Amino acid sequence: MKIIGQSPNIQEVLRTADLVANTDVPVLITGEIGSGKQLFAQRIHQQSTRKQQAFIKVNCASFDEASIEACLFGSESIGNNPAIAGAIKKAHFGTLFLNEVSALSPSAQAKLRHFIDTCEVILGQNTLKKYDVRLIVSSKTNLYKHVEKGSFRDDLFYQLNVIPIELPALKTREGDVPLLMDYFFRQLVHEQHQTPPNFTKAALKQITRYDWPGNVRELVNFCERMYVLFNGKTVEVTNLPQALRQYTQNKTSPFSLPASGIQLEQLEVDFIQQALQVAGGNKSKAARLLGLTRDTFLYRIKKYSIKT
Repeated sequence: MKIIGQSPNIQEVLRTADLVANTDVPVLITGEIGSGKQLFAQRIHQQSTRKQQAFIKVNCASFDEASIEACLFGSESIGNNPAIAGAIKKAHFGTLFLNEVSALSPSAQAKLRHFIDTCEVILGQNTLKKYDVRLIVSSKTNLYKHVEKGSFRDDLFYQLNVIPIELPALKTREGDVPLLMDYFFRQLVHEQHQTPPNFTKAALKQITRYDWPGNVRELVNFCERMYVLFNGKTVEVTNLPQALRQYTQNKTSPFSLPASGIQLEQLEVDFIQQALQVAGGNKSKAARLLGLTRDTFLYRIKKYSIKT
């Protein structure tokens, strides 16, 4: 699956990903469930000098505390138990992607920190192995909040947070939903050779206004469902899943436009300055207060020549 999108916020993230691809610094990708964190990790790998080598992915949340260390670092042969090759060894000269890195146990966090410092994996009491691995990690939640709670090492966080990439939610990617739908349906036609459904204007309007809490993953599932149930047919609003049919954007706005109007640019500048003040100058936190990615926030600071 490719990364599809023309909205400014997804294009900014793509530019950042492509810029860091040919470096070896760690990358931390954050974003809501279904926003495409693994796809971005794969893109960084495929754009890098390591693209001919292995891309190894590990979902840290899938392992219990007893087995995650063997999964990552491997184990020596003991008695009749054969040695286990860890993910780091498998990713030698390639890229290791750790999904949901916040789920790592304290012991695994300590070993990962040691590996980042030394490129060494410790097996048993005396065995040291060196590996050349590019590390990309992801989290669906703000990793620093785990640091504040004491469940994630602060020193490891700063080692991983060299290049932070925050993926935008699908609901903020203006105009991307129709592009993604077209791509997914073309993929389905290529695989299954059936005619895709047509959507009425009213149905498309309802689809594009929906907030897609499951992000791109939810949109993929929706397209597959419509393809199976309505191939070659026309989809009306009444044919849409219940969540889409019943979705409404009629929400009370916390802001009201004065009769005299406003200067929108000045309002944006004022909010950016207020966010910086509330966040104590922390640009990432200020961006979150405004519901922006860090890249978009930095672009607007530069655009308005705001002193920080």
